[in-house]
Amino acid sequence: MDFTTKVLHNPYAKEDAYGALRFPTYSNASFEFDSAEDIENAFIGKKYAHTYSRSTNPTVDYFEKTIASVTNSQGVIGFSSGMAAISNTIFGIAQQGDEIISSNKLFGTTYSFFKEMLPRFGITVKFIDFQDIDAIKKAINPHTRAIFFESISNPQIEVFSIIDIVKLAKNHGILTILDTTATPLYVCNVKELGIDISVLSSTKFISGGATAIGGILIDLGNFDWKNNPYLEKESKQFGAYTFLRKLRIETYRNLGACMSPDSARAFSLGLETMELRVERACSNAQKIAEFLTNQKSVTKIRYAGLKENEFYSRSQTYFTNSGAVICFELASKQKCYELINSVQLIRRATNIHDNKTLIIHPASTIYCDFTEQERISMDVQDTMIRLSVGIENCNDILFDLTQALEKL
Repeated sequence: MDFTTKVLHNPYAKEDAYGALRFPTYSNASFEFDSAEDIENAFIGKKYAHTYSRSTNPTVDYFEKTIASVTNSQGVIGFSSGMAAISNTIFGIAQQGDEIISSNKLFGTTYSFFKEMLPRFGITVKFIDFQDIDAIKKAINPHTRAIFFESISNPQIEVFSIIDIVKLAKNHGILTILDTTATPLYVCNVKELGIDISVLSSTKFISGGATAIGGILIDLGNFDWKNNPYLEKESKQFGAYTFLRKLRIETYRNLGACMSPDSARAFSLGLETMELRVERACSNAQKIAEFLTNQKSVTKIRYAGLKENEFYSRSQTYFTNSGAVICFELASKQKCYELINSVQLIRRATNIHDNKTLIIHPASTIYCDFTEQERISMDVQDTMIRLSVGIENCNDILFDLTQALEKL
Protein backbone atom coordinates (compact mmCIF):
# COMPACT_ATOMS: atom_id res chain seq x y z
CA MET A 1 0.00 0.00 0.00
CA ASP A 2 1.03 3.56 -0.65
CA PHE A 3 1.43 6.29 1.99
CA THR A 4 -2.12 7.62 2.36
CA THR A 5 -3.70 4.17 2.06
CA LYS A 6 -1.46 2.88 4.86
CA VAL A 7 -2.37 5.84 7.05
CA LEU A 8 -6.10 5.37 6.49
CA HIS A 9 -6.05 1.64 7.13
CA ASN A 10 -3.47 1.21 9.88
CA PRO A 11 -4.94 -1.52 12.15
CA TYR A 12 -5.72 -1.02 15.84
CA ALA A 13 -3.71 -2.90 18.45
CA LYS A 14 -7.01 -4.13 19.93
CA GLU A 15 -10.47 -4.41 18.40
CA ASP A 16 -12.61 -1.44 19.40
CA ALA A 17 -15.65 -2.39 21.49
CA TYR A 18 -17.93 -0.24 19.33
CA GLY A 19 -16.28 -0.72 15.95
CA ALA A 20 -15.24 2.93 15.72
CA LEU A 21 -13.69 3.91 12.39
CA ARG A 22 -11.69 6.63 14.15
CA PHE A 23 -9.33 5.53 16.93
CA PRO A 24 -10.70 6.82 20.27
CA THR A 25 -9.03 9.57 22.27
CA TYR A 26 -7.93 8.32 25.68
CA SER A 27 -7.68 11.61 27.57
CA ASN A 28 -6.88 9.99 30.91
CA ALA A 29 -3.72 9.90 33.00
CA SER A 30 -3.79 6.42 34.54
CA PHE A 31 -4.98 2.89 33.73
CA GLU A 32 -6.46 0.19 35.97
CA PHE A 33 -5.07 -3.33 36.41
CA ASP A 34 -6.68 -6.54 37.62
CA SER A 35 -4.01 -7.35 40.18
CA ALA A 36 -0.85 -6.14 41.91
CA GLU A 37 1.08 -8.75 39.92
CA ASP A 38 -0.20 -7.36 36.62
CA ILE A 39 0.78 -3.81 37.41
CA GLU A 40 4.22 -4.96 38.60
CA ASN A 41 4.80 -6.84 35.35
CA ALA A 42 3.75 -3.76 33.39
CA PHE A 43 6.18 -1.51 35.26
CA ILE A 44 9.15 -3.85 34.96
CA GLY A 45 8.46 -4.53 31.28
CA LYS A 46 7.38 -8.18 31.42
CA LYS A 47 3.92 -7.27 30.12
CA TYR A 48 3.16 -4.51 27.63
CA ALA A 49 0.46 -2.26 29.04
CA HIS A 50 -0.20 1.43 29.50
CA THR A 51 0.38 2.53 33.08
CA TYR A 52 0.52 6.34 32.96
CA SER A 53 0.06 8.66 30.01
CA ARG A 54 3.33 10.52 30.62
CA SER A 55 5.07 7.30 29.52
CA THR A 56 2.62 5.78 27.02
CA ASN A 57 -0.97 6.36 25.99
CA PRO A 58 -3.18 4.33 23.59
CA THR A 59 -4.04 7.31 21.35
CA VAL A 60 -0.42 8.46 21.16
CA ASP A 61 0.70 4.85 20.67
CA TYR A 62 -1.64 4.47 17.67
CA PHE A 63 -0.23 7.62 16.08
CA GLU A 64 3.36 6.47 16.72
CA LYS A 65 2.67 3.05 15.19
CA THR A 66 1.08 4.66 12.14
CA ILE A 67 4.22 6.74 11.58
CA ALA A 68 6.39 3.64 12.11
CA SER A 69 4.35 1.75 9.52
CA VAL A 70 4.60 4.38 6.77
CA THR A 71 8.33 4.96 7.40
CA ASN A 72 9.25 1.27 7.77
CA SER A 73 11.18 2.25 10.90
CA GLN A 74 12.34 0.54 14.07
CA GLY A 75 10.02 2.66 16.16
CA VAL A 76 8.65 6.14 16.86
CA ILE A 77 8.19 8.33 19.92
CA GLY A 78 5.87 11.34 19.98
CA PHE A 79 6.76 14.49 21.92
CA SER A 80 5.11 17.70 23.07
CA SER A 81 6.98 19.72 20.41
CA GLY A 82 9.63 19.46 17.72
CA MET A 83 12.20 20.96 20.08
CA ALA A 84 11.31 18.31 22.68
CA ALA A 85 12.08 15.65 20.07
CA ILE A 86 15.48 17.24 19.38
CA SER A 87 16.45 17.82 23.03
CA ASN A 88 15.37 14.33 24.15
CA THR A 89 17.33 12.79 21.28
CA ILE A 90 20.54 14.59 22.24
CA PHE A 91 20.14 13.84 25.96
CA GLY A 92 19.45 10.22 25.01
CA ILE A 93 22.72 9.70 23.12
CA ALA A 94 25.20 12.11 24.75
CA GLN A 95 26.59 12.81 28.19
CA GLN A 96 29.14 15.13 29.79
CA GLY A 97 32.33 15.30 27.73
CA ASP A 98 30.66 14.25 24.46
CA GLU A 99 30.50 16.33 21.29
CA ILE A 100 27.95 16.93 18.54
CA ILE A 101 28.84 18.16 15.06
CA SER A 102 26.09 20.39 13.71
CA SER A 103 25.41 22.39 10.60
CA ASN A 104 25.73 26.13 11.20
CA LYS A 105 22.53 26.64 9.18
CA LEU A 106 19.78 25.86 11.68
CA PHE A 107 16.35 26.92 12.84
CA GLY A 108 16.95 29.63 15.48
CA THR A 109 15.65 27.71 18.52
CA THR A 110 17.68 24.62 17.63
CA TYR A 111 20.78 26.79 17.30
CA SER A 112 20.06 28.42 20.67
CA PHE A 113 19.61 25.03 22.36
CA PHE A 114 22.89 23.77 20.92
CA LYS A 115 24.88 26.94 21.59
CA GLU A 116 23.52 28.14 24.94
CA MET A 117 22.11 25.12 26.78
CA LEU A 118 24.07 22.00 25.87
CA PRO A 119 27.44 23.45 27.01
CA ARG A 120 25.93 23.91 30.49
CA PHE A 121 25.47 20.12 30.57
CA GLY A 122 29.05 19.52 29.43
CA ILE A 123 28.12 18.68 25.82
CA THR A 124 30.11 20.55 23.16
CA VAL A 125 28.61 21.44 19.79
CA LYS A 126 30.82 22.26 16.82
CA PHE A 127 29.09 24.37 14.17
CA ILE A 128 30.37 23.59 10.67
CA ASP A 129 29.52 24.69 7.14
CA PHE A 130 28.06 21.39 5.91
CA GLN A 131 28.73 22.25 2.28
CA ASP A 132 32.35 21.46 3.21
CA ILE A 133 32.58 17.69 3.82
CA ASP A 134 36.28 17.92 4.65
CA ALA A 135 35.48 20.40 7.43
CA ILE A 136 33.03 17.92 8.94
CA LYS A 137 35.64 15.16 8.72
CA LYS A 138 38.25 17.31 10.49
CA ALA A 139 35.81 18.05 13.32
CA ILE A 140 35.34 14.34 14.14
CA ASN A 141 37.17 12.98 17.16
CA PRO A 142 36.71 10.08 19.66
CA HIS A 143 34.17 12.17 21.60
CA THR A 144 31.87 12.79 18.61
CA ARG A 145 28.48 11.17 19.19
CA ALA A 146 26.32 12.53 16.38
CA ILE A 147 26.15 14.62 13.22
CA PHE A 148 23.05 16.84 13.11
CA PHE A 149 21.59 18.81 10.19
CA GLU A 150 18.33 19.75 8.45
CA SER A 151 17.13 18.21 5.19
CA ILE A 152 16.39 21.72 3.86
CA SER A 153 17.80 24.38 6.17
CA ASN A 154 15.39 26.95 7.57
CA PRO A 155 15.52 29.77 6.51
CA GLN A 156 18.62 29.54 4.30
CA ILE A 157 17.01 26.88 2.06
CA GLU A 158 20.25 24.95 1.63
CA VAL A 159 20.41 21.25 0.74
CA PHE A 160 23.50 19.37 1.83
CA SER A 161 25.04 16.25 0.31
CA ILE A 162 23.19 13.75 2.48
CA ILE A 163 24.84 10.75 0.83
CA ASP A 164 28.37 12.05 1.51
CA ILE A 165 27.54 13.00 5.11
CA VAL A 166 26.01 9.58 5.80
CA LYS A 167 29.01 7.82 4.25
CA LEU A 168 31.40 9.84 6.40
CA ALA A 169 29.40 9.14 9.56
CA LYS A 170 29.19 5.40 8.89
CA ASN A 171 32.92 5.19 8.25
CA HIS A 172 33.46 6.54 11.78
CA GLY A 173 30.57 4.73 13.49
CA ILE A 174 28.80 8.03 14.26
CA LEU A 175 25.05 8.56 14.52
CA THR A 176 23.32 10.81 11.96
CA ILE A 177 20.32 12.89 13.07
CA LEU A 178 18.31 14.64 10.36
CA ASP A 179 15.62 17.25 11.02
CA THR A 180 13.12 16.45 8.27
CA THR A 181 10.47 19.04 9.17
CA ALA A 182 10.76 20.56 5.69
CA THR A 183 10.55 17.15 3.96
CA PRO A 184 8.40 14.92 6.18
CA LEU A 185 7.80 11.18 5.83
CA TYR A 186 7.19 10.16 2.20
CA VAL A 187 8.76 13.38 0.79
CA CYS A 188 12.22 12.09 1.72
CA ASN A 189 12.98 8.38 2.21
CA VAL A 190 15.58 8.88 4.92
CA LYS A 191 15.81 5.17 5.70
CA GLU A 192 17.04 4.39 2.20
CA LEU A 193 19.47 7.32 2.39
CA GLY A 194 21.02 5.70 5.47
CA ILE A 195 19.99 8.29 8.07
CA ASP A 196 19.80 6.84 11.59
CA ILE A 197 17.40 9.18 13.42
CA SER A 198 14.81 11.52 11.92
CA VAL A 199 13.29 14.27 14.06
CA LEU A 200 10.56 16.61 12.93
CA SER A 201 7.90 19.00 14.10
CA SER A 202 4.49 17.40 13.65
CA THR A 203 3.05 20.88 14.21
CA LYS A 204 3.82 21.57 10.57
CA PHE A 205 2.64 19.50 7.60
CA ILE A 206 1.32 16.58 9.65
CA SER A 207 -1.10 18.52 11.86
CA GLY A 208 -3.16 19.79 8.95
CA GLY A 209 -3.27 23.48 9.71
CA ALA A 210 -1.26 24.01 12.92
CA THR A 211 -4.03 22.58 15.09
CA ALA A 212 -1.63 21.15 17.69
CA ILE A 213 1.99 21.38 18.86
CA GLY A 214 4.08 18.22 18.70
CA GLY A 215 7.24 16.49 17.57
CA ILE A 216 8.36 13.05 16.42
CA LEU A 217 11.51 10.98 16.76
CA ILE A 218 11.89 8.17 14.23
CA ASP A 219 14.53 5.49 14.75
CA LEU A 220 15.14 4.11 11.24
CA GLY A 221 17.00 1.05 12.55
CA ASN A 222 20.20 1.85 10.66
CA PHE A 223 22.56 2.41 13.61
CA ASP A 224 24.51 -0.19 15.60
CA TRP A 225 24.11 1.06 19.17
CA LYS A 226 27.26 -0.67 20.40
CA ASN A 227 29.08 2.26 18.73
CA ASN A 228 27.67 4.62 21.37
CA PRO A 229 29.58 4.35 24.70
CA TYR A 230 26.54 5.50 26.67
CA LEU A 231 24.43 2.64 25.26
CA GLU A 232 27.08 0.04 24.44
CA LYS A 233 26.42 -2.22 27.44
CA GLU A 234 22.64 -2.27 26.97
CA SER A 235 22.98 -2.89 23.23
CA LYS A 236 24.24 -6.42 23.95
CA GLN A 237 20.85 -7.25 25.46
CA PHE A 238 18.42 -5.09 23.51
CA GLY A 239 20.09 -4.77 20.10
CA ALA A 240 18.22 -2.58 17.61
CA TYR A 241 15.70 -1.47 20.28
CA THR A 242 18.39 -0.19 22.66
CA PHE A 243 17.93 3.54 22.02
CA LEU A 244 14.13 3.52 21.90
CA ARG A 245 13.90 1.49 25.11
CA LYS A 246 16.41 3.62 27.01
CA LEU A 247 14.82 6.84 25.83
CA ARG A 248 11.31 5.68 26.73
CA ILE A 249 12.09 4.49 30.28
CA GLU A 250 14.57 7.20 31.19
CA THR A 251 14.94 10.48 29.24
CA TYR A 252 11.40 10.63 27.85
CA ARG A 253 9.73 9.62 31.12
CA ASN A 254 11.92 11.75 33.36
CA LEU A 255 11.81 14.97 31.32
CA GLY A 256 8.06 14.61 30.83
CA ALA A 257 7.81 16.14 27.35
CA CYS A 258 5.12 13.70 26.27
CA MET A 259 2.67 14.18 23.43
CA SER A 260 -0.89 14.72 24.61
CA PRO A 261 -3.69 12.36 23.49
CA ASP A 262 -5.63 15.27 21.98
CA SER A 263 -2.57 16.31 19.95
CA ALA A 264 -2.03 12.73 18.80
CA ARG A 265 -5.63 12.59 17.61
CA ALA A 266 -5.17 15.84 15.67
CA PHE A 267 -2.00 14.50 14.07
CA SER A 268 -3.65 11.19 13.15
CA LEU A 269 -6.40 13.14 11.41
CA GLY A 270 -3.85 15.40 9.72
CA LEU A 271 -1.92 12.41 8.38
CA GLU A 272 -4.98 11.30 6.41
CA THR A 273 -4.90 14.40 4.20
CA MET A 274 -1.20 15.23 4.47
CA GLU A 275 -0.21 13.94 1.02
CA LEU A 276 -2.97 16.00 -0.63
CA ARG A 277 -1.99 19.16 1.26
CA VAL A 278 1.74 18.73 0.70
CA GLU A 279 1.29 18.29 -3.04
CA ARG A 280 -0.94 21.38 -3.26
CA ALA A 281 1.35 23.57 -1.12
CA CYS A 282 4.51 22.51 -2.94
CA SER A 283 2.89 22.97 -6.34
CA ASN A 284 1.89 26.48 -5.25
CA ALA A 285 5.41 27.15 -4.00
CA GLN A 286 6.94 26.15 -7.32
CA LYS A 287 4.67 28.56 -9.22
CA ILE A 288 5.30 31.39 -6.77
CA ALA A 289 9.08 30.90 -6.89
CA GLU A 290 8.96 31.08 -10.68
CA PHE A 291 6.83 34.22 -10.44
CA LEU A 292 9.33 35.86 -8.09
CA THR A 293 12.19 35.31 -10.54
CA ASN A 294 10.58 37.89 -12.83
CA GLN A 295 10.14 40.59 -10.19
CA LYS A 296 12.66 43.43 -10.48
CA SER A 297 12.44 44.32 -6.78
CA VAL A 298 13.45 40.77 -5.76
CA THR A 299 17.25 40.58 -5.55
CA LYS A 300 17.61 36.90 -4.63
CA ILE A 301 15.39 33.81 -4.45
CA ARG A 302 16.09 30.77 -2.32
CA TYR A 303 14.07 27.77 -3.50
CA ALA A 304 15.62 24.46 -4.55
CA GLY A 305 12.84 23.74 -7.04
CA LEU A 306 14.19 26.33 -9.46
CA LYS A 307 16.46 24.80 -12.11
CA GLU A 308 18.93 27.65 -11.74
CA ASN A 309 19.22 27.07 -7.97
CA GLU A 310 22.54 25.59 -6.85
CA PHE A 311 20.74 22.88 -4.84
CA TYR A 312 18.28 21.87 -7.56
CA SER A 313 20.06 18.62 -8.44
CA ARG A 314 20.25 17.46 -4.82
CA SER A 315 16.63 18.34 -4.25
CA GLN A 316 15.60 16.27 -7.26
CA THR A 317 17.73 13.36 -6.02
CA TYR A 318 16.64 13.28 -2.38
CA PHE A 319 13.07 14.59 -2.29
CA THR A 320 9.78 14.08 -4.11
CA ASN A 321 9.37 17.87 -4.14
CA SER A 322 11.34 20.94 -3.05
CA GLY A 323 9.18 21.97 -0.12
CA ALA A 324 6.72 24.78 0.48
CA VAL A 325 9.01 27.42 1.98
CA ILE A 326 10.54 30.15 -0.18
CA CYS A 327 12.98 32.76 1.03
CA PHE A 328 13.65 35.82 -1.07
CA GLU A 329 15.49 39.09 -0.61
CA LEU A 330 14.68 42.72 -1.30
CA ALA A 331 16.89 45.81 -1.36
CA SER A 332 16.65 46.56 2.38
CA LYS A 333 15.03 45.64 5.69
CA GLN A 334 12.65 48.58 5.22
CA LYS A 335 11.51 47.20 1.86
CA CYS A 336 10.89 43.84 3.53
CA TYR A 337 8.72 45.52 6.15
CA GLU A 338 6.83 47.45 3.48
CA LEU A 339 5.99 44.27 1.59
CA ILE A 340 5.01 42.37 4.75
CA ASN A 341 2.75 45.24 5.80
CA SER A 342 1.15 45.41 2.33
CA VAL A 343 -0.04 41.83 1.94
CA GLN A 344 -3.79 41.38 2.46
CA LEU A 345 -4.46 37.65 2.08
CA ILE A 346 -1.14 36.30 3.32
CA ARG A 347 -0.91 36.14 7.11
CA ARG A 348 1.86 37.75 9.18
CA ALA A 349 2.71 34.85 11.53
CA THR A 350 5.63 32.69 12.60
CA ASN A 351 5.11 29.11 11.51
CA ILE A 352 5.67 27.02 8.41
CA HIS A 353 3.50 24.47 6.60
CA ASP A 354 0.22 25.86 7.85
CA ASN A 355 -2.71 25.51 5.45
CA LYS A 356 -2.59 29.31 5.18
CA THR A 357 0.28 31.16 3.50
CA LEU A 358 2.43 32.91 6.11
CA ILE A 359 5.07 35.63 5.81
CA ILE A 360 7.77 36.75 8.24
CA HIS A 361 11.08 38.61 8.49
CA PRO A 362 13.36 35.98 10.13
CA ALA A 363 16.18 38.29 11.24
CA SER A 364 13.92 40.47 13.40
CA THR A 365 11.78 37.63 14.80
CA ILE A 366 13.12 34.08 15.11
CA TYR A 367 16.71 35.37 15.20
CA CYS A 368 16.10 38.59 17.14
CA ASP A 369 18.13 37.38 20.15
CA PHE A 370 21.24 36.74 18.08
CA THR A 371 23.94 39.30 17.39
CA GLU A 372 24.34 40.69 13.91
CA GLN A 373 27.59 38.75 13.57
CA GLU A 374 25.84 35.49 14.51
CA ARG A 375 23.06 36.14 12.02
CA ILE A 376 25.57 36.84 9.27
CA SER A 377 27.48 33.63 10.09
CA MET A 378 24.20 31.70 9.73
CA ASP A 379 23.35 33.56 6.51
CA VAL A 380 20.21 35.12 7.98
CA GLN A 381 20.15 38.45 6.19
CA ASP A 382 18.26 41.61 7.17
CA THR A 383 17.00 41.73 3.59
CA MET A 384 15.40 38.27 3.73
CA ILE A 385 11.69 37.38 3.79
CA ARG A 386 10.42 33.88 4.52
CA LEU A 387 7.23 32.81 2.76
CA SER A 388 5.55 29.57 3.88
CA VAL A 389 3.19 28.72 1.06
CA GLY A 390 -0.24 27.33 1.92
CA ILE A 391 -2.97 25.50 0.05
CA GLU A 392 -5.05 28.46 -1.10
CA ASN A 393 -5.79 28.88 -4.77
CA CYS A 394 -2.39 29.85 -6.16
CA ASN A 395 -3.80 32.71 -8.23
CA ASP A 396 -5.07 34.36 -5.06
CA ILE A 397 -1.61 34.18 -3.45
CA LEU A 398 -0.01 35.55 -6.61
CA PHE A 399 -2.51 38.39 -6.77
CA ASP A 400 -1.70 39.37 -3.19
CA LEU A 401 2.06 39.27 -3.78
CA THR A 402 1.67 41.26 -7.00
CA GLN A 403 -0.25 44.10 -5.39
CA ALA A 404 2.23 44.21 -2.47
CA LEU A 405 5.29 44.22 -4.75
CA GLU A 406 3.80 47.00 -6.88
CA LYS A 407 3.80 49.27 -3.81
CA LEU A 408 7.58 48.98 -3.26
